[in-house]
Amino acid sequence: MEILEYAFMQRALLAAVLVGITAPAVGIYLVQRRQALMGDGIGHVAMTGVGLGFLLSASPVWMATAVAIVGAVVMELIRWYGKTRGDIALAMLFYGGMAGGVMCINLAPGGSNANLQSYLFGSLSTVSEEDVTAICLLAAFVVLVTVGLRRQLFAVSQDEEFARVTGLPVRALNLLTAVTAAVTVTVAMRVVGLLLVSALMVVPVAAAQQLTRSFAATFAISVAIGIAVTIGGTATSYYQDVPPGATIVLLTIGVFIALTVLATPLARRRARAKAAAEAAGDPAECSVPAQPVART
Repeated sequence: MEILEYAFMQRALLAAVLVGITAPAVGIYLVQRRQALMGDGIGHVAMTGVGLGFLLSASPVWMATAVAIVGAVVMELIRWYGKTRGDIALAMLFYGGMAGGVMCINLAPGGSNANLQSYLFGSLSTVSEEDVTAICLLAAFVVLVTVGLRRQLFAVSQDEEFARVTGLPVRALNLLTAVTAAVTVTVAMRVVGLLLVSALMVVPVAAAQQLTRSFAATFAISVAIGIAVTIGGTATSYYQDVPPGATIVLLTIGVFIALTVLATPLARRRARAKAAAEAAGDPAECSVPAQPVART
């Protein structure tokens, strides 16, 4: 294939696959916790890390990772302790992070809006070998956490009080989820961009939930959707010369709409079957839920 003849596209496709795996893998826990926009907030904070990377002549990816982790921990602390003023503190953190990034990148030697654009919205040609190495290491961490601790993270995401009663370290697991989300944002920023990564963390999960009832099936299908749309978006970006991040997000939304249309008649048939079973007094059929229910 022509697309695989170029080294920069090989790097971009590898990064896209890793993003397609990691973003929904973390996003499913954020959706369960009703924190769907957390990735967007972390993306704003990570901009300061990107700017510091340019200003200090360090790796923007690793610097963004460090700053995003600190920002995610602060967000979690605000969620624990913040009360009536918590939303204001979060807003200041988000917008301060974006403003700090813009300022640092413009103060950096050779800083320009072109450099900033590639991190905000993704860029295929700027994915370097150093970026790929960082993305592979960070993606490995995300997969280990989201798969290895899936039962514990699911329990905390569903009901913190119940998880605490069962003896799980709820605060530690919440912090780990926040840190993993921060790492995922920096994994995805070179392909999707910091401003669009939240969509890839949430929309594939929402799309998978149109078809599935169990947590395991939702996890698997959302990751499959993530891989498909990132590869498809990257290839489309190459052949049509369009922005990769925007293309990937639009494809993801298209998949969500298609699955919603497909799932609607199925849900209606299940509802009719349940109503008929109730009328006939069939307890086996009556016990089938009409709406998707997440469970392990």
